Amino acid sequence: MAGAPAQSAQVRTHQSPEGLVNASRHTTFIALLVAITFFMENLDATVIATALPQMARDFAEHPVSLNIGISAYLLAVAVFIPLSGWLADRFGARQVFAGAIALFTLASWLCGLATDLETFVVARVLQGIGGALMVPVGRLVVLRTTDKQDLVKRLAVITWPGLVAPVLGPPIGGLIVTHLSWPWIFYLNIPLGVLAIAAAWWLIPAGRSSEARRFDLLGFGLLASACAAWLIGLEMLGSLAAGSLPGGAVLVAAGGLLSWLAVRHCQRHPAPLLPLAAMGIATFRASIVGGTLFRLSISALPFLIPLMLQVGFGLSPVDAGWLVLAIFAGNLAMKPFTTGLLRRYGFRRVLLVNGMIGVCSILACLGLQQGMPWYWMALVLFMGGLSRSMQFTTYNAVGFSEVPKPQMGEASTLFSMFFQLAMALGVAVVALLLRLAMIVRGGEGGMTVSDFHFALLGVALIACLALVDAVRLPGNAGEQVLRT
Repeated sequence: MAGAPAQSAQVRTHQSPEGLVNASRHTTFIALLVAITFFMENLDATVIATALPQMARDFAEHPVSLNIGISAYLLAVAVFIPLSGWLADRFGARQVFAGAIALFTLASWLCGLATDLETFVVARVLQGIGGALMVPVGRLVVLRTTDKQDLVKRLAVITWPGLVAPVLGPPIGGLIVTHLSWPWIFYLNIPLGVLAIAAAWWLIPAGRSSEARRFDLLGFGLLASACAAWLIGLEMLGSLAAGSLPGGAVLVAAGGLLSWLAVRHCQRHPAPLLPLAAMGIATFRASIVGGTLFRLSISALPFLIPLMLQVGFGLSPVDAGWLVLAIFAGNLAMKPFTTGLLRRYGFRRVLLVNGMIGVCSILACLGLQQGMPWYWMALVLFMGGLSRSMQFTTYNAVGFSEVPKPQMGEASTLFSMFFQLAMALGVAVVALLLRLAMIVRGGEGGMTVSDFHFALLGVALIACLALVDAVRLPGNAGEQVLRT
């Protein structure tokens, strides 16, 4: 995979100091563009949550039925991510990136025009396909054009939308629905999308890989089926609908089998859709295995905490939304210190120490009580946001710290697929933990505070398991990207 972006990175080493500064600034602009598209993609996954009642009235459907709009979007993103690397090599990163933004923007317009649930779901699937191609291809361009010593900074720029969007989605959706109407949730993407297309065409160099592979149809079928089985199966396991447990268990088992078959296929195929060679790099493997568990745990909290505040403590949706914004404040407050802390202490120490702080911050939520002053609740969530932001950036940066540039394409695609799966599965895992809590206590009817405590313990355990891979890393892991 030696396309134009990779070549431009090599040329920079022979440029004048002024040329190097301009090249670095250019790459920063590309990273900002990818960050904007990442924000759009993640925001659309959660922003409609508060609009579901109004949309249900317009579609003449039950609000619960509209959850398929969220699931269809997340499923499409997860299923089509494996295509991103192959398409970028085949047709060129600029064409695919700009085309993906165009599809996402067009689908947003169609979502706003939808008058029934069926049309809306089709539009959401199209939107998910666009989202599946936008960020992985954009990240690939950044990885190929960024020198190792600048990698942490560039990935930090791209990373923050993945933290911010899930937290801001519900409040933004609520404001739009209250003061405008639900179609404007999607119409707001149109001007952003048009500007992003123009910026992509201007910023991203033209060119395509001279080593484009043939399309691996069987590999795509296995990967897509495995992702779908995992997502739908876990969602069914967490559902309270009668008879959902057996069906969910069958689908999860099928997802496991299909995943095994997909791995075997990728290992044996001479040119697989998703090469796994990067998994042999310890730092990348830690970012995939441990990082996926961590991302799953943090993606669960923006769903679990508001639910506990409203159902368990009786807070209004508005009050719960404002409290959850403390997580977002913690995310932003940590950003100026991330690079300095990594350069001073290294990836391994930060992952271990900050990871334990993150686990403790989840356990601290067990101390939240009904009637507690809001500022104490906000402080607990703010501290969790600090740790969440640090760990998120660290896992993302260490993952690509030792990946050679020729392998950046396959590594970016693999990373994106696991990233999206973790973010999508977080909500399903929370629902499953809450259902298990109700089964354990033998209760029926509404959820209690103890059910939420059970779920928090489960999420903390998942975050703790994520640290196993960090323990195995050498002390100097990824040090070349931390040199100034």
